[in-house]
Amino acid sequence: MIKPTLQELAEQHTDEAIAARIAGPGVDGFAGDFVLGGVDGAVTTFAIVAGTAGANFGVTVAIILGIANLLADGFSMAISNYLKARSDQMQLQKYRSLENLHIQKLPDREREEIRQIFAAKGFEGELLEQVVETICQDQHRWVDTMLVEEWGLRLQPPTPWKSGLVTFSGFVLAGSIPLIPLPFAHLGFDPTHIFLTSALLTGVAFVLIGIFRAKVVQEGIASSVSETVITGGSAAAIAFGVGVLLDRFLQT
Repeated sequence: MIKPTLQELAEQHTDEAIAARIAGPGVDGFAGDFVLGGVDGAVTTFAIVAGTAGANFGVTVAIILGIANLLADGFSMAISNYLKARSDQMQLQKYRSLENLHIQKLPDREREEIRQIFAAKGFEGELLEQVVETICQDQHRWVDTMLVEEWGLRLQPPTPWKSGLVTFSGFVLAGSIPLIPLPFAHLGFDPTHIFLTSALLTGVAFVLIGIFRAKVVQEGIASSVSETVITGGSAAAIAFGVGVLLDRFLQT
């Protein structure tokens, strides 16, 4: 975890900074979507390169399968993330309508829920009643409180099309890296060297993704990079091993 200095902490907690942070949109999941798409793109595309190399299928096959993977699997991931974000939005709308109905039909019981929620947080007596009264004076605030405290929902779920687009962009951007050296095979370069270059570039992609991830989640760079490289490299190694085994099996 990256620890801010005392001066950085002070700058983050000026009156203006606090007001802007509270009024802002909060932390979104788009950076996470990019990391997810990038890691999966680099892993799956290099896994295809490694698998075809292990099975001796040739560079042309690796290029065809790699590009097909970029488009098909990238689009599939984007659609999956889009549908997840859309489901989160629909769930929020559903429970907002439900809580509005409950407040209209059973306001006293809903007020009691607010009272118990904040009593569990340590409020009591006159202060507790003031908190309940303040929240319940505004129905929108009342409903928002119930959505967060009772149902554990995010009030600002990711925008579906943005979530899908960012995932697809990360997938294609990182997934293209393992394919960069492959066309050079048609210029007479040694396929073994091309495969090693692809592996090296993929490793660099994992490192860059790990650094980006560390910056986003305020994690130590070394641990983030190590985790990304190890997990991504393990998947590629499995694909290469499966390719070797299939090649030997098919030749027997």
